[in-house]
This record gives sequence, C-alpha cells and structure tokens, in this order.
Amino acid sequence: MSKVSAIICITLIASMAIQPSEAGVGHWIAGAAVGVTAVAFAPAALGFGALGIASGSIGAGMMSASAIASGGGVAAGGIVATMQSIGVAGASYGAYAAAAAAGGAAVDYFTK
Repeated sequence: MSKVSAIICITLIASMAIQPSEAGVGHWIAGAAVGVTAVAFAPAALGFGALGIASGSIGAGMMSASAIASGGGVAAGGIVATMQSIGVAGASYGAYAAAAAAGGAAVDYFTK
C-alpha cells in the first residue's frame, strides 16, 4: 500500500467516526482523493520543484512578491518556503492526512 493510500484510509476511518454523513462514504472518498492529489501535485504545477522554483512560473511570482513584501528575503515558514519544501522533499504524512480530511469534509459539506 502506498503512502497516499494509507493516509486516505486512516483519515477516512477517523473522520467518519467523528462526523458521520448522510451523503455516504463516496463523497468522503472523492474529497479525500482530491485533497491528497492537490497536496501531491499543486507545488509542481505552481513551479516548485526539486531543482528550485521554475523561472516565469506562478511560484516565481509568489517568491518575488514575498521578497518585496518582507524587504528582500523570503520568510522561513511562509507559504513560499513551505511550497518549496514540499516541492523538494514531498509532503509529510500529516499534510496528506489533513488534506484528505479537509477534502472529504468539503465535498461532504457542499453536496448536502
């Protein structure tokens, strides 16, 4: 079982036990899949990668705006630094679990 599959399974079990839904498990599964997919692919789609931020990408624009706003540097722990960290090393189990739970809850909420 892959890291992402394990996170989806654990998150679904935990979130369904906490807040059962009349809409059914299918909405939670779909939302969890969307959340995990977003965490896995959004950084690369925005230009954050293992070799740095791609020139001319949305990530480069974010980095430029962040540097200008903070007087010349990019703040550690900010969104740009976090996205670059995910682009280089991948997300943690906690990030995948949070994304799965948020995705499942969002789809369940908006489909009622």
